[in-house]
Amino acid sequence: MVGTTEEARRERPSMSFVQGFKNFLMQGDIVIVAVGLVIALAFSGLISAFTSNVITPLVNAAGAGGGTGLGFTVNSQYVNFGAVIGALIYFVIFMAVIYYVIVVPYRATQKRRGVTVFGEPAPAQTCPACLSEGLPIGATKCRYCASTLGGAGV
Repeated sequence: MVGTTEEARRERPSMSFVQGFKNFLMQGDIVIVAVGLVIALAFSGLISAFTSNVITPLVNAAGAGGGTGLGFTVNSQYVNFGAVIGALIYFVIFMAVIYYVIVVPYRATQKRRGVTVFGEPAPAQTCPACLSEGLPIGATKCRYCASTLGGAGV
């Protein structure tokens, strides 16, 4: 009987670890982040193909007529501005897609649940003595220098 109790005691931590990890993974926010990441990676591939096969050749075609694109050569090394402009356009398109496909619907879903996400920050005041920002409006003392605040905003 003593051996059985010790075996149970040894197995219990691993079972609680697995159960705790499972509970952590099954939280709603973690699942949402995982789905968002997968969607972002899929859009990344799509937008990368679009910028490298459509945008970058168009930018390079606008460059010098030498056929090398938008850039110049220094000590036999080619500096390609077309690739940089293409990467910048890729970034802007990617961030717009992530915002409109993931952030806006997530914000709307959370708003229906009564939770505010990605909203405006709460109103705050600045300490007149140490100029610390971000102090709550209702605060009567500065958390940094302990000077007295107006309480109704300064």
